[in-house]
Amino acid sequence: MKVFKAGAAAAVAAVLALTATACGGSSDKASGDGGASGGAKKDKIVIGIKFDQPGLGLKTPDGKFTGFDVDVATYVAKELGYQPDQIEFKQAVSAERENLIANGDVKLVVASYTINDKRKAKVDFAGPYFLAHQDLLVRADDSSITKAEDLNKKKLCSVTGSTSAQNVKTKLAPEADLLEQGGYSECLTGLENKKVDALTTDNSILAGYAAQENNKGKFKLVGLKLSDEPYGVGLKKGDKDLQTKVNAALKKMVEDGSWQKAVDSNFGPANYKSEPAPQITEGS
Repeated sequence: MKVFKAGAAAAVAAVLALTATACGGSSDKASGDGGASGGAKKDKIVIGIKFDQPGLGLKTPDGKFTGFDVDVATYVAKELGYQPDQIEFKQAVSAERENLIANGDVKLVVASYTINDKRKAKVDFAGPYFLAHQDLLVRADDSSITKAEDLNKKKLCSVTGSTSAQNVKTKLAPEADLLEQGGYSECLTGLENKKVDALTTDNSILAGYAAQENNKGKFKLVGLKLSDEPYGVGLKKGDKDLQTKVNAALKKMVEDGSWQKAVDSNFGPANYKSEPAPQITEGS
């Protein structure tokens, strides 16, 4: 009889344990760790991406996500133990990326996130996994802008929180009339409607917009390399274990050919020539 009672107690304990595991989603959320609680069962991981950058991070009308950053995020998540259906993508606008990480709203940010010292004071990075360069996008029929200095006295658009706009204003064209918007889509609309003369950000982002079906023939890249923009995976300050794991995933992505495949599929249609995969330097 005692044996029966002990067995029954063990069975009840097992059921309770399974129930607790099945409810892990709510406890993950409450822990504020971006959905990766480190328990036996990993319910989900929350990753910040851009929703409005064709070729990098785009949420399509049917609710799917496409782009190079999405492919990188999906690969890294897989190496961390998460399947695609366990990834929750959260919008990470430029000005909110540090806050999303610091507040635990996301575990990682993979959102054309340039590594620089100012940001490294608040968050850590893995990578870099891509090297872009700042460029200008202008209307296809505009031949008046061929170098950065031509932006003086002209209207320049970029997004709030972007390093690109400040780079132009402080170093290249201090007399440019800068308009900062919440997203690149608004800048693109302004460029098409002739409310602004140029849009500046990374050439990878600009190429993605120019390659969209409804934009073909409307815009062109000037073809400048105004800065180096090494993209990193943002993560919580001090999380060296996660940084090491993400770096290992990025290295593996390059070595097994997945990185080049993602570059070709996302940027190839725009005839954009990317730099080779950069050497990983963060965390070393």
